[in-house]
Amino acid sequence: MASRQDTNVEEAPGGSEPSRKRSLRPLFALRPYLSRYPAMLAAALMALVVSALATLAVPAAVRRMIDFGFTGADSSYVNRTFLYLILIGVVLALASASRFYSVNWLGERIVSDLKRDVFDHLLKLGPSYHETTRTGDSISRLTGDTIQLKSAAGSTLSQALRNLIMLVGAVTMMVVTSPTLTALVGVAIPLIVFPLMGAGRRVQSKSRNAQDTLAESSAYAGENLGAIRTLQATVSEATVGRRFGGAVEKAFEAARSRLAARAVLTAAAIIIIVATIVGVLWFGASQVVAGKITGGTLSQFILYAIFAGGALAELAEVWGELSQAAGAAERLSEILAIKPDIAVPANPVKLPEPPLGTVRFENVRFNYPSRPETLALDGLSFEVKRGETVAVVGPSGAGKSTILALLLRFYDPQSGRVLVDGVPVDQADPKDVRRRIAMVPQDVALFADTVAENIRYGVTEASEADVQRAAVAAQADVFIRALPQGYATMLGERGVTLSGGQRQRIALARAILRNSPILLLDEATSALDAESEVAVQRALETVMRDRTTLVIAHRLATIQQADRILVMDHGRIVEEGTHASLIAKRGLYARLADLQFGQVAAE
Repeated sequence: MASRQDTNVEEAPGGSEPSRKRSLRPLFALRPYLSRYPAMLAAALMALVVSALATLAVPAAVRRMIDFGFTGADSSYVNRTFLYLILIGVVLALASASRFYSVNWLGERIVSDLKRDVFDHLLKLGPSYHETTRTGDSISRLTGDTIQLKSAAGSTLSQALRNLIMLVGAVTMMVVTSPTLTALVGVAIPLIVFPLMGAGRRVQSKSRNAQDTLAESSAYAGENLGAIRTLQATVSEATVGRRFGGAVEKAFEAARSRLAARAVLTAAAIIIIVATIVGVLWFGASQVVAGKITGGTLSQFILYAIFAGGALAELAEVWGELSQAAGAAERLSEILAIKPDIAVPANPVKLPEPPLGTVRFENVRFNYPSRPETLALDGLSFEVKRGETVAVVGPSGAGKSTILALLLRFYDPQSGRVLVDGVPVDQADPKDVRRRIAMVPQDVALFADTVAENIRYGVTEASEADVQRAAVAAQADVFIRALPQGYATMLGERGVTLSGGQRQRIALARAILRNSPILLLDEATSALDAESEVAVQRALETVMRDRTTLVIAHRLATIQQADRILVMDHGRIVEEGTHASLIAKRGLYARLADLQFGQVAAE
């Protein structure tokens, strides 16, 4: 599993298996979710107790029928006993139906709440988590592990509690019925319980391994399906298919090992329990022959012993299922235990109203967590005034995009300050800071939704008229109306049905609709053809009007009209000025311009 930030979970060297001892303790994390629904929990527990007591009443009725009903002393006794059994059956049926509904309702409700909490927590984790953790792994935990827990929180936990009540009740009645026979059974209990507990821990370990390998295969599939064009363009179908097949086989082997362990566990439990019951039955029969107990007493004891044995066998199997669910709960708890890098201050400073639209970096030093030995920004200082357009250029790796990442507070610098509207961003609520910023990235994120909803993304309250006005301003309205259903046209995943220029204009429309005072443009035209670039540049003129704009660009033709140009190299500003003044200096900017424009720079 990829490395992750601040987590309390220790991992064993060379694998994803946590080093701590296996137990059902991770399932205790469900307690807060259970406590949210006390009425339904009480109903489930009451139904469990009633159904168990109804079942435990059957052997007592059978004993009285054998000892008194068959003697002929009271011919109506058998009839009354069977009426009692029918009544018990009705109570058992109603209690079982209530148990089934209530516990499964709790299971569905708890898993829905847990799934929402895990997803909300994933949304709070910053880029440092998502950049080092495969999306497929997170999705596997969010779906597969929560489904596993649904079974545990519902029917499995219900079965465990019911069988536990049955076991305690049956053993109690066994003692009441015949202490001698109970003592004989007691000798065999350690032979049953301890091996089952040891086997259950092995099942849990194998369950966790099966879930991890399944997550691996899911993550690998997700990565490659997300890059299907690259995959097919490089004729990698066979290679990827083989690797996925190997991952699937690894997951199958892990699952098979888990199933084999559970099967052995179940078989061993049944053999030991049956042998114990047969031995007790033989001894009890000899007691009846000797006249020490009645046939009804033996029958009652055997029925209770069967109930106790059956409950113990069920608990053995349920233990395996709960162990498997504990592995799922552990994996989900690992996510919930991760601390976000970017936290909201206890008393966040309010940004000024109305917005000023200013940006300032003060002696900022920063390195990415994954590359602590390399400074991405080294003492960076600059200011962007209200309404000013400032471009940032430089060779790859100079630190240009890092400026935007710090401005949006995806990371905090190691030293120095980043300010928006005069407020240090680490002292403000990150959401307030980000609401003041609209960004048009090079790689536009579009979703499998309508064109209108893609433009409205992040501004859900915008009306259809607002969306269309933004599209007109972004030079996107014409091509949108030419789509089969216009603004209601469904886009493919990641917007693959649109061209690069169309995707950029959708992103521009989104930025216009956001109407933020600060605009960030990250290589917004670098991947466009000439015709699309002209359309996007026209749209940019509209977007940038009356806004503070920070432009990251490789193509210098797009930033010649900027108020100022900052030239970066190795995380520092090495030149600053207008296009003309920087050309005249014949420094780094001039060399970059000469590479792109040729003789134009020399002139």
